[in-house]
Amino acid sequence: MKRTTGLLAIVFVVLGGAALWYLLHPEDDKTSILAKERNFAVEDTAAIYKIFIADRKGESTTLERKDGYWLYNGTYKARPNAMENLLDVIRRVQVKYKPPTPEVSNMIRTLAADGLKVEIYGKNDRLLRAYYVGGATADERGTYMIIEGVEQPYVTYIPSWEGSLRFRYNLKGNDWRDKTVFAEKVDDIAFVSIEYPKQRNKSFQLKREGNSYRIIPFYEVTPVINRPYREGSAEAFLSGFKSIAAEAFENNNPRRDSILQLVPFSIITVRNKAGQETAVRLFPIFLDYQDPQAVQLPGSVTVERYFADCSSGDFMLVQNILFSKILWAYDFFFENP
Repeated sequence: MKRTTGLLAIVFVVLGGAALWYLLHPEDDKTSILAKERNFAVEDTAAIYKIFIADRKGESTTLERKDGYWLYNGTYKARPNAMENLLDVIRRVQVKYKPPTPEVSNMIRTLAADGLKVEIYGKNDRLLRAYYVGGATADERGTYMIIEGVEQPYVTYIPSWEGSLRFRYNLKGNDWRDKTVFAEKVDDIAFVSIEYPKQRNKSFQLKREGNSYRIIPFYEVTPVINRPYREGSAEAFLSGFKSIAAEAFENNNPRRDSILQLVPFSIITVRNKAGQETAVRLFPIFLDYQDPQAVQLPGSVTVERYFADCSSGDFMLVQNILFSKILWAYDFFFENP
């Protein structure tokens, strides 16, 4: 009996202590809730494997981490710069201040009507964060945000950076897409051909043969150049394919079909050691945008842009200043006469 009484006494002491601790620390639960409703950032972005963004109009974006790149909506590579900006805000977003109580109801209505739903996942679709992103404050120095499942919105920002955070989440369609046309390392390229349909003597093929290269005419009727090979010229040419991106997508251009009926200025084909081939047909655009059919010499400064018909299926706008570094002619690889 004494033993039972002693055990009951211990239980009452423990329960009494817990109750006393709770009474003496009423703010601890509030602190936990406060920390949760202010915790927007995911500091370890390497742990993020999927990001879902949806607006109130039903448009949605899904970004998934793959081996060395991000995939947009399950089909296209995402633009690296867009992903860098998005991951930067996800990592560094902080609460700037808690809005005054009279403003809260209006903020919530705005977030409900126009907020972007953002869900951030780790491995195995584990939800890391879910919140809504609203518009900017009147001074454009803060952005309204609220954690899903809580009632208190906040004004957020990125330290040392001013402006609305919403635009980093709110890209549309092709704005998310990678505009890369060529991205090949010199050592990975096995074959390149550049054809100038209206300047056949300028056209050529470059083939890797072990640690050296062979440059021959594209057309069999073109005379072979027998002058000495210019040392390092092949490597200099191939280095131009390391990174060339388009200015914009033109898939919905109303003139697309008519332009594709024209004879292209140049057809560029690149094949890497893995057998992957990329081909681009270039149609020059003059300053007046009226005559894309006229013939120009390789790298001509009179053309600032081209329409590019890519083997990927995309129709793009590209800049001559970028493509001129690969628009070589057959005789460029040999010593001057």
